[in-house]
Amino acid sequence: MLSALLMPVLSLAGEAPVPPVAKRIPHPTTLHGDTRPDDYFWLRDKSNPEVIHYLEAENEYTEAATADNEPLAGALYDEMLGRIQQTDLSAPYPYGGFLYYSRTQEGMQYLTYCRRRGGMEAPEEIVLDVNALAAGHKFMALGDYEVSPDGRLLAFDVDSTGYRQYVLRVRDLAAARELPDHAERVTSIAWAADNRTLFYTQEDAITKRSRRLYRHVLGTELHTLIYEEKDEHFGIHVSLSRSHEWLIQTRSSHTTSEVAVLRAAHPGGEWKLIAPRVHGREYYADHRGDQFWIRVNDRGRNYRVVTAPVATPGPAHWTEVIAHRPEVMISGVSCFKDHVVLSQRVEGLPQLVVLDPATRLSRAVHFDEAAYSVGSATNAEFATSVFRYTYQSFLTPPSVYDLDVASLSSKLIKRTEVLGGWDPSRYAMERVWATARDGVRVPITILYRKDIVRDGTATGLLYGYGSYGFAQNVTFGSNRFSLVDRGMVYAIAHVRGGGEFGETWHDGARMANKMNTFTDFIACAEELMTEKIVRHDGLIAQGGSAGGLLMGAVTNLRPDLFKGVLNQVSFVDVLNTMLDESLPLTVGEFEEWGNPKIAEQYAWMREYSPYDNIRATQYPSILVRTSLNDSQVSYWEPAKYVARLRATRTDTNPLLLKCNMAAGHGGASGRYDALRDVAFDYAWMLKTVGMAGEAPRP
Repeated sequence: MLSALLMPVLSLAGEAPVPPVAKRIPHPTTLHGDTRPDDYFWLRDKSNPEVIHYLEAENEYTEAATADNEPLAGALYDEMLGRIQQTDLSAPYPYGGFLYYSRTQEGMQYLTYCRRRGGMEAPEEIVLDVNALAAGHKFMALGDYEVSPDGRLLAFDVDSTGYRQYVLRVRDLAAARELPDHAERVTSIAWAADNRTLFYTQEDAITKRSRRLYRHVLGTELHTLIYEEKDEHFGIHVSLSRSHEWLIQTRSSHTTSEVAVLRAAHPGGEWKLIAPRVHGREYYADHRGDQFWIRVNDRGRNYRVVTAPVATPGPAHWTEVIAHRPEVMISGVSCFKDHVVLSQRVEGLPQLVVLDPATRLSRAVHFDEAAYSVGSATNAEFATSVFRYTYQSFLTPPSVYDLDVASLSSKLIKRTEVLGGWDPSRYAMERVWATARDGVRVPITILYRKDIVRDGTATGLLYGYGSYGFAQNVTFGSNRFSLVDRGMVYAIAHVRGGGEFGETWHDGARMANKMNTFTDFIACAEELMTEKIVRHDGLIAQGGSAGGLLMGAVTNLRPDLFKGVLNQVSFVDVLNTMLDESLPLTVGEFEEWGNPKIAEQYAWMREYSPYDNIRATQYPSILVRTSLNDSQVSYWEPAKYVARLRATRTDTNPLLLKCNMAAGHGGASGRYDALRDVAFDYAWMLKTVGMAGEAPRP
């Protein structure tokens, strides 16, 4: 029988539900002379029925506590669904004589991948129907999707639990049947030129580090181990170059990398290093003609571009093409037969640059909006005169363009249609700046209706992340307009720890500097209030994963600043997680957060770890989301965090934990299920800021 300490008190009719109380079992940890209690350590035991019952009790409490939100959540769901073209087709892309695309069908949760030979007027061939794969499963995610060079076979991998453990499968496309070849825990796939040899990387079952590279010949039982990475900081990835001439194996940590290559026509041959690893040096390679094109940070954090002869690719033979520039972050190099495309960041925004390999002349593609996202779409063909890219912003729906690399003119191929009378002319987007505590200017991109008066009465949602050097680009989201049309301002805080301004922006808030991520976000929230963009008691903060760490930290530092906090799959138990090297990701991330076994680095994390800094004070309304099968941030981190908050805080504001019992880090996998989750969150937000009764403005 479930312990009474875990049982939520059942409410009588008309009475508010009483939250479950997690039992407290002392489990102190002492390190570097510091003793930290961990009374909820027992929640880590997923095999303990009491743990599952406790999570279910939390879900029951959340359901009861938000029951009056259900009509609003239902209306929001219908409203958001009404903007979506449910039956739709992606922009077809050419590869090996076929046009490949995916399509959605009204009522179906997942994509169907298809192709047509020669043109879209030809009969459709279904390459892979994810809806069929999902039958009988509560979760389904497609990982790698690699068609063989001759177009006869498909190698793909799927995850049916949410734990991101993918199983390799192979389909014979001509016969429309699956082959018996398979492998477990696959993280990347590449075909050799013979169309029957596969290379794949496999992760460790416990730590989820991609540590082994295998070669498999289809139709045999032989899976030959080619390489095993011994250094626990490193993972490996394998791919086939767009030229189809080289297999590329990248071995990388958060700060160092090396690349080994193999002729795709000789899958049984010996892999050759381009350059051995040197601590702190990162480089990545692509191929065209008789050269490798390499992006490397040996002369500056923001990278330069060099070429290397295929025959002698070592650093002694590198020729510089683009020098390192402190103000420009080179984030990618894509090689084609007659041109090279660089992805880079300038003044906090992404940029595409077309480079002529013969003349070394480079030309940038210009975009007019104040903030946007742009990047490579699927460019499967090596010999082509166009580069396909995607573009979007707060006001421009996802769009696919073909760029003529000779004229630098762009042709719109497809733009996602937004239904329901959506009109971009009703809205405005701009970038404002906050000043951090050390004087650094931090950008905030905001979206709002033009009829909003900037008088300090509007409510707002401020989103943040700020880790791993990942830039938070400005993307389109039709769902957001259900908030914006009710008078909320949507904002992204581009805080340090991300990559908006290159690696120095990342360096400014990692390791010993991590606190800058949190104080930057606080500065952004204060700026929105000071400039009367949002009211002082009307701001919701949102973040997930490492952004959940951000949410936990700023809630401890400035609980008075936010009316509500949506904390998703949150990395909030920093010290306990980073002290457990058996957990996924831990050792590799010593280079992002630090190693708490080192006293100085322990002190960095001790200062901000959300679970360890909860205090007896008044907190805002908080909704915490997690998933039972999360492999990136284990469910127990959010569960422990909520349990300690309940036992420590002095307020009576709503504190809710919602655990998806059949999903992983990304939440629900089906598109309709995911949309219902958004509707639930938005209903909670609107109620929290006192706008549950607001109707969308026409």
